[in-house]
Amino acid sequence: MNTRHSCRSLRSRGAAMALAAGLLLAPLAQAAVCEATSGAKPPMVVELYTSEGCSSCPPADLWLSTLNDQPGILPLAFHVNYWNHLGWQDRFATPATTQRQHQVRAVQKGKYVYTPQVVLNGQDHRGWRGETPATLLMAVQTNQASTPSLKLVREGRRVTAAVGAIGGASTLAGYWAVLQDGLVSQVTRGENAGETLTHDHVVSLYQPVSAWTASEPRRLQLDLPEGPQFDALRVAFVVTRPGLVQPVQGVVLQCPA
Repeated sequence: MNTRHSCRSLRSRGAAMALAAGLLLAPLAQAAVCEATSGAKPPMVVELYTSEGCSSCPPADLWLSTLNDQPGILPLAFHVNYWNHLGWQDRFATPATTQRQHQVRAVQKGKYVYTPQVVLNGQDHRGWRGETPATLLMAVQTNQASTPSLKLVREGRRVTAAVGAIGGASTLAGYWAVLQDGLVSQVTRGENAGETLTHDHVVSLYQPVSAWTASEPRRLQLDLPEGPQFDALRVAFVVTRPGLVQPVQGVVLQCPA
């Protein structure tokens, strides 16, 4: 994905007169600001719907990890909760990420949801096995028409998305995805009992944004929750068509710990 990253510092200085010596106090601590900007071409968004309770999912999880740091590709792993009844609770599955897969099914007019499912730029993609990043990029041609600019800025626990205005589309929508990598689970029950599973690009927080008028610029904010899992992480924002399924732009922001 062709995005531009930069980090800068905002220095807040405070001074007070010492009673006897007239010395200045030291500058206050710096507050780091990190940002990323979209490139000329939007990334291919690869969504994997998976579960630690599904015996056919680990190969798909490993395949998604082969897309790490690949230019032009934005991988997202959505863990779903409808396998939890088999005895293993997937700690990464949430009602929100599960609901997203049902929304994708409805837009695609599918008969059912399933795992592992790979969705490329809003379309079901069953031929993912054995695909390399190069062949994946050839599988779907990204539409560069009416693509908005996108800039993400993080300051402290607040992330701001600035989406540029475009013509040719009445409305746009989007969603936030907070991502975690290098996660490991020792599964003791269910279909994967006894297995050690590894995950990258796990969506630990999914927050959709309602539609807005595309001809006007839009600023959106995400306040990251407290907790160590929301400190050293990546934050993505994906701009979509109104149904929240077909992407038109996306950026991932990774700030130094």
